[in-house]
Amino acid sequence: MAAGGFCKLPNGTVVVALNLPSPTADGPTAPGGVRVLVHAQNRARALTRLRNLGLRAVYLRGNAAPPTPDEITAVLHHPDGLIWRTAPAASGLGPMELWHPIRALLRRPAAPA
Repeated sequence: MAAGGFCKLPNGTVVVALNLPSPTADGPTAPGGVRVLVHAQNRARALTRLRNLGLRAVYLRGNAAPPTPDEITAVLHHPDGLIWRTAPAASGLGPMELWHPIRALLRRPAAPA
């Protein structure tokens, strides 16, 4: 089960944050997995957006790891409203990675010729 949380915005929409294991073996591999942010009308639609991309077993139980204000700003300023980056280390030390569009995570590498 993924850790995560949500934040309801003043206009009624929500931002959902989930910590997931790396979804593909040939994609970016991070020992801590990835942190995915989704902006949607409600929590159910946010999870549906992820499921429609192939992340079938995504559930949000509770609000243990809600998005930070910086994460909310990042997802609101992205045109797709769906971004990711590798999950930060438990120590919180080290440089922070920039946010990527979700298609960069789910992209399949080209087959060798």
